[in-house]
Amino acid sequence: MSEPTGEGLLRAIRRWDLVALAINAVIGAGIFGLPSEVFGRIGVYSLLAFVICAAAVALIVLCFAEVSSRFSDTGGPYLYAREAFGPLIGFEVGWMMWVARVTAFAANANLLVAYLTFFVPVAAAGAARAAAIGLVVAALTAANLVGVRQAAIVSNVFTVAKLAPLALLVLVGCFFLDPAAYSTAGPVPSFGDFSASVLLLVYAFTAFEMAVVPSGEARDPRADLPRALLLAIAVVAVFYIMIQVVAIGTVSDLAGATRPLTDAAGSVMGPWGAALVTAGALVSILGNLNVTLLVAPRLPFAMARRRELPGLLAATHPRFHTPHAAILVTALVALALALSGTFVYAATISVIARLLIYAATCAALPAFRRRVDAPPALFLAPAGVVASAVSLALIAWLLSTSTATQARDAAIAAAAGLLLYWGSHTFGARGEPDVGRSARQLVSSNELPYDDGRLDHGHERGAGAALDAPRIRPDD
Repeated sequence: MSEPTGEGLLRAIRRWDLVALAINAVIGAGIFGLPSEVFGRIGVYSLLAFVICAAAVALIVLCFAEVSSRFSDTGGPYLYAREAFGPLIGFEVGWMMWVARVTAFAANANLLVAYLTFFVPVAAAGAARAAAIGLVVAALTAANLVGVRQAAIVSNVFTVAKLAPLALLVLVGCFFLDPAAYSTAGPVPSFGDFSASVLLLVYAFTAFEMAVVPSGEARDPRADLPRALLLAIAVVAVFYIMIQVVAIGTVSDLAGATRPLTDAAGSVMGPWGAALVTAGALVSILGNLNVTLLVAPRLPFAMARRRELPGLLAATHPRFHTPHAAILVTALVALALALSGTFVYAATISVIARLLIYAATCAALPAFRRRVDAPPALFLAPAGVVASAVSLALIAWLLSTSTATQARDAAIAAAAGLLLYWGSHTFGARGEPDVGRSARQLVSSNELPYDDGRLDHGHERGAGAALDAPRIRPDD
């Protein structure tokens, strides 16, 4: 087992674990309903919408790939924004990302129970519903507390389990396609309808950014993350496009289908196929929940290390070397939201929060390239500045479609973050650097973990190694 890092964590996440984390984060429950929704808007042209959307999101991923290759500490977008634009912007990015992830966890936990009622109808309401949600949260919390390696293995298992039924559906479905279903003889959709469909699909390709947050626990994040992100988005794009192909070719009334993939599986594989896809939806949501509980606590952990949140959140377990205090707090907040139903209100901020996170990272790419003191990049995105500009234009367009309610709720959440930031800087404790100790040691000694913001750009090898390391290019 490797020695703990300066953050008190273990570098136990490998490159393929990062690929699985990204795939798990992106593929949740959305793809099980999207095929009918987008087909109902623009018909067979939905295939073109999937391709265009995948290309657009790939530009944002390219920006993340380059920026992530500059850092080896925990924090992801929070860390990038902090280093590029200062502590306040960084804190707001980290805070909004944590709120968005926690509310998404609560929403998906309830969605999981909704799918579970297909097999266990009694779980629909009351004590059984609460028990099901509580059991899921407790099990995933335990898996994440006992070690990041164990959490990564769970993520890998969920990735294989969620992709297997989808791959089977695609392989079998290709033998039952109706060529007439792909006819473009009908009316061409308007630009407005097509744009709205692309907008809808963009959110089905997002959440890949979760894979960059636990960089402080990855074996070689600066080299592995760029390739992991690009490979993950490629896998997701291929699956999404082929699923849409099969759904169009096998479901006669796709526009009116409420469970399009279940209907597609039932038409080509019978009742057992429908049950398999429904079980796949359960596994898909579980995998997404596990990734969220792995990633989200690392945000308050990283912020607490820089004295921007209570220092207790920066504690790491003396045996497991996980940020156990941040994990427990995140799990308890998510559980409370899931059981109370208040996540429905809070979740409206996630749309704007996600776009602001993307904007900060895409803007950081040219900002770092202009700075002579910026941490060196091991991956240079081809036409990176152009990719950044196009990505920011896309994000601005997406932001312009947000509702007034979403903007209001996001502003309230951001204001709450400002209050926290002000409170931490005004009333926060002071102490010497003391990272990686247990919560009991921290409380008893009245000391606060601290990081002065000078990042470990050189991984465990020192800064000189980072400066001398060869750069990774896309054709390597």
